[in-house]
Amino acid sequence: MASLLDKGNLKVLVLGSGGREHSICWKLKQSPLLSSLHCLPGNAGIADVAECVSGISVADVPAVVAWAKANAIDFVVVGPEDPLTLGVVDELEKLGILAFGPTAAGAELEGSKAFMKDILRKANVPSATYIRTTSPADAKEYIKKTGAPIVVKASGLCAGKGVILCATEDEANQAVDDMMVNKIFKDSGNEIVIEEFLEGEEASYFAFCDGETAVPIAGAQDHKCVGDGDTGPNTGGMGAYSPAPVLTPEMEQKIMDEVMIPTVVAMKAEGKPFKGVLFAGIMIKDGKLKVLEHNVRFGDPECQVVMMRLKSDLLKLLIFSAEGRFAEMPPLEWDPRTALVVVMAAKGYPGEYKKGTPIAPLEAASACPDAQVFHAGTAKGADGGLVSNGGRVLGIAALGKDAREAKAAAYAAVAKVDWPEGFTRSDIGYRAVARLA
Repeated sequence: MASLLDKGNLKVLVLGSGGREHSICWKLKQSPLLSSLHCLPGNAGIADVAECVSGISVADVPAVVAWAKANAIDFVVVGPEDPLTLGVVDELEKLGILAFGPTAAGAELEGSKAFMKDILRKANVPSATYIRTTSPADAKEYIKKTGAPIVVKASGLCAGKGVILCATEDEANQAVDDMMVNKIFKDSGNEIVIEEFLEGEEASYFAFCDGETAVPIAGAQDHKCVGDGDTGPNTGGMGAYSPAPVLTPEMEQKIMDEVMIPTVVAMKAEGKPFKGVLFAGIMIKDGKLKVLEHNVRFGDPECQVVMMRLKSDLLKLLIFSAEGRFAEMPPLEWDPRTALVVVMAAKGYPGEYKKGTPIAPLEAASACPDAQVFHAGTAKGADGGLVSNGGRVLGIAALGKDAREAKAAAYAAVAKVDWPEGFTRSDIGYRAVARLA
C-alpha cells in the first residue's frame, strides 16, 4: 500500500476546538510534509496556524466526512472523544481517507467506563475493585456493604466531569441519585460504575497503538481539582507538566508491560482492535500501579506539554501510527527540558461561568521566553477582539531546565495576560518542584 509519507504536500484536517487541538495544530504546522492545515471548528487561536472551518459540529459525522471529501483532505487527526465514539474514523475509512484515532468499536474504551473496566479485568490489568449496575438500589446496597470513601462514575461520556469522589456513604448515595434518578448527566448515567477509592500519586501516560501492540509516547502529571492544594471539585484539568518525576524509566516500562500492551491485546481479542493514541490515568503508590481510566485520545491539558517537548515531526509519527508501520517509525526525539502549562479558566468554572468576556491582546504573554499560549475556549467578539468562549479558556505553557524553572516561566507569562474574568491555580507543578528541594 502506498504511504502518505511518500506523497507529501498533504492536506490535513484536525477535528476539535480546544487547547489540545491548538497544540496539535501548532506542532503539525511545523511539518515539511504539510501543504495545508484545516481545523474544524477550531478557535480564535487556532486560526493563527490553521484555516478554521465553521458551521459544522464535530459530532455531525456525515457533514464532517462530506467536508473532508469535498476538500480532498489526505489525513484527519481527531482530537475529542465524541466524534470517535460516533464513528467518524469508520466513515472516513470507507471513503479511503486515512485518519488517526480508533474506530467506534475501539472508542468504546472511553465511551463506556463499564466496558473499559471489564476489558481491564479480562486483561488482568491492575485496577480498582468495582461493580457496574443499572439499578440505584443495587448501587446503594454495594455502597452500604463497602463503605466510604468510594468513587461513583457515570459510565457514559461526561466531558471529564462524570467521576465523583465520595468521602461518606451519604455523599455516594446522593451521587447515585444525581446520576441515575435526577439524570444530571442525561443518558450517560443510565449505567454507573462504583469502585474502590485509590490513594497515591496520579499520572498520565500515552502510547501509540496499531491494533496489535503499543509503543510509548510520554507521560505527564495533571491537576484535576480546581483549587490550590488539590482542593475543590474536579475539572477537565487546571494544568500539567511533563516529564513527571513519579514516572521513572522503570515505572514507564511497567506501564507498557502491565497496562498498555495487555489492553491492546485484549481489545483485539474482543474483536475491537484499538488504533490511535491510548491514554492511561494511573495511580501509583509504593512502586505499584493501578489504572484509573483509559481515554482514546490525547488528554487535555497534558497534550499541550507533550507537544511542547516533542521535537520529532508529529505529522510523520501520526501517519506511521495510522498506517500501522511501527517497525519503520524512528525513535521519538524530545526536548530534555520540562514543559509546564497553567490553565486560565473563567471565574465560576467548573460550575456556571460567563462566556464572551473580553481578553486583552496576548502578544506580551506570547513574547515571554520559552512560552507558548494555547487557546482552549476563545472566539472573536463583535468588535474583532478576543473573548472567552468556554470554561477552560487559555493554556499558558513554558519550558524550563526543570519543573521549578518551567513553573516560573509559565507563571511569568500568566502575569502578562489581562483578563479580569479569568483565574488560575497558583501551584501547578508543586509535586515535581518539591522533589527538587
